[in-house]
Amino acid sequence: MNSPKRLNGDAVDRGRAQTIDEYDFAFDKWSDTNRCAASDLIKPKTGGRRIWGVLYKVSRAGFKKLKGIEGPSYRPQRMSVVDATGATVRVTTFRVRHDRRQPGLHTTEEYVGHIVKGLRARGVEELEPAYIQHVIDVAIRTNEQAEDQDAGRRQNALIEKLRHP
Repeated sequence: MNSPKRLNGDAVDRGRAQTIDEYDFAFDKWSDTNRCAASDLIKPKTGGRRIWGVLYKVSRAGFKKLKGIEGPSYRPQRMSVVDATGATVRVTTFRVRHDRRQPGLHTTEEYVGHIVKGLRARGVEELEPAYIQHVIDVAIRTNEQAEDQDAGRRQNALIEKLRHP
């Protein structure tokens, strides 16, 4: 979020947050920047779970910049989350547009590791130990279904190492 290519330190980290509604975590949109499938929240027909993430305070200018970075494949969506203090907060996130979701992609250890490290750094593993394992499981299943089976296998061997800090 705060990399020089994105908001260059302008986003204020407000700690962990968890969605109130249930979603599924997916890697379903190719990212040219990351050279892998990027993450997304999808609304399942049945099931799902509350999703953990990081809450950032972003200025209007920062939001406009993010909207431009995310491009037409993403749509901003309002939702409610519970922040690290237990307060319910209305936020805006970006979700992949349904018609832009892509099956058969692979993701990478570097990308998944960024998510896992961020969740661990904010104490999610202590609150819900199975959640990080779930993120890793979704990444591995994604790679098992990748059109590029060699890339999927290579990355899965690396992603498995994320299970233990």
